Amino acid sequence: MLLRGILTSLLSCIILHTSSAQQTYDVKSSYNKFEHMVPVRDGVRLFTAVYVPKDTIRSYPILLTRTPYSCAPYGANEYPTTVGTQRARYFKDGYIIVYQDVRGRHMSEGEYENVRPYKPVKKSPKDIDETTDTYDTVEWLLNNVRPHNGRVGISGISYPGFYAWMGTIDAHPAVKATSPQAPVSKWMGGDDFFHNGAFLLPHAFNFYAWFGWPRPLPTSVPNQNFDHGTPDEYSFFLRLGALPNANRLYFHDSVAFWNTIMRNGVWNDFWAKRNIHPHLKDLRPATLVVGGWFDTENLFGALHTYAANERQSPQTVNTLVMGPWYHGQWNNENGDSLGAIHWGSSTSRFYTDSIEAPFFEHYLKDGPSPNLPEVFAFNTGVNIWKRLPAWPPKDVEPRKVFFREGSTLSFVAPPKMRNEYDEYVSDPSKPVPYTNEITHWYNPAFMLEDQRFASRRPDVLTYASEVLETDITIAGPIDVKFTVSTSGTDCDWVVKVIDVFPDKMGANEGTAFSYAPTGGVKLGGYQMLVRGDALRGKFRESLSNAKPFSPHTATSIHFPLQDAYHTFKKGHRIMIQIQSTWFPMIDRNPGKFIDIYSAKDSDFQKTVQRVYHSDGRPSYVTFQVEQ
Repeated sequence: MLLRGILTSLLSCIILHTSSAQQTYDVKSSYNKFEHMVPVRDGVRLFTAVYVPKDTIRSYPILLTRTPYSCAPYGANEYPTTVGTQRARYFKDGYIIVYQDVRGRHMSEGEYENVRPYKPVKKSPKDIDETTDTYDTVEWLLNNVRPHNGRVGISGISYPGFYAWMGTIDAHPAVKATSPQAPVSKWMGGDDFFHNGAFLLPHAFNFYAWFGWPRPLPTSVPNQNFDHGTPDEYSFFLRLGALPNANRLYFHDSVAFWNTIMRNGVWNDFWAKRNIHPHLKDLRPATLVVGGWFDTENLFGALHTYAANERQSPQTVNTLVMGPWYHGQWNNENGDSLGAIHWGSSTSRFYTDSIEAPFFEHYLKDGPSPNLPEVFAFNTGVNIWKRLPAWPPKDVEPRKVFFREGSTLSFVAPPKMRNEYDEYVSDPSKPVPYTNEITHWYNPAFMLEDQRFASRRPDVLTYASEVLETDITIAGPIDVKFTVSTSGTDCDWVVKVIDVFPDKMGANEGTAFSYAPTGGVKLGGYQMLVRGDALRGKFRESLSNAKPFSPHTATSIHFPLQDAYHTFKKGHRIMIQIQSTWFPMIDRNPGKFIDIYSAKDSDFQKTVQRVYHSDGRPSYVTFQVEQ
């Protein structure tokens, strides 16, 4: 089996203390390192690395990160040579920094379970979950590490964000503040591997080809990486064929959770047990929830865990921060751009210095009030941070943009006409690529990539508005409601909302939209992806109850795209694209109502899709528009 290279960029996005933008900081000169096997209530011991300031005259708060991605470097005399932006700040400011391998990972004892379900009722020490492991760890740290001030904070990005939420539920009294960032929260429901029932193939395959192999005994040896044998991910997954081939060719029943995913292709009790949203209630610690508008993996987790906590813990200080970032980018030094788009400022530096550091300083060190609003959100069209009293904002009204004749968009509903529609042929043997780049692990900038490459394909419907005469700012979820048909019995519907820049860029556009920051790429006519997502059509009514299409029969579909905060500026145009493949970001739909996770290569067929746009069969997208 080929296990050598899934790109370290995956790790750089998801490991908090070794993130992609790292700072050189001499930890060893100011800190002593200690390694402990921390016992928890059922007798399992968890490997924990503790960095304590050498200056022991003062006392310090503890800042804890629990991770399945390793506490490396291992060894009491081995110190990290580089650290992420946030941790560098805390090392400099004076915190006791703690990392822990979660149960069953790397050097910790016990059995690992993906997104271990929360147990509300615990009758014996054997009834453990991630809340109990966190509670017991905090108790042990307070009793065995000095000199602490009695206060603990917890933070983490991505999977560690899930563990940060777990430490917030049933929190130890010493835990005063937590920051779950881009957290895993509801697999199959919107995070990571499934969006509206559609399967994010490279995310699941690449992740578990690296992460999912057995670990029979504690080890400090890092996971081996997967070698695709080609830099072209599109070609690799097209050659892979139907999903069962992954196990047959590469995993050989050794990657247990891949098989688990294949057996649970609908919302069921397995996924419901791993949904943390219902348990974010009556929480005590102050929370700072962080996400990125261009986060492929866990934009859903940030928005929806914030909302669940807000709804179910009204007494809790609960702040949301949404920046112009890909997954974990706020732990970078600058965050001043993404791909060809420049934000005009160092957004990550602003976040660290003006939001996160003051938050923990206040709750863990009695520092001054951080003066944070309910919501700090970055508007990606005009490139400014906004302080908002709620998310979604209250001062919005829904506005429908209709598909019209001549591939146009209009805020005016279509006139009376019969069976007006556009159609295309979707061929799973020649799927629409999600990016114009040749890559074997996605460039996170695809989330705002120029879509002109897709506009030119015959299997992509493209609708555009007239040139806008005034700014239009959308703020909140985007609602899709189409009348469609397919010649098959199942079909995916990919919808992309796009900001089309003027062909000639005027001086009033400023540096943000004139040229790409890395030199020379003119952005005239650029089709900036603002939001895109997919619906697996058979889940149009429910993720738990798939339903076939009747061939050639007009059918209503209704699903959400994730929230956006974006201004379409005067002189720009709004564009919407519709397609049925987005490969390999979304696995291919065979066009048949079957279990895709046990499909055969011979099951895949061409289908003809229609999108209707008459008065009796309208298709439209609803934006929440700021007033």
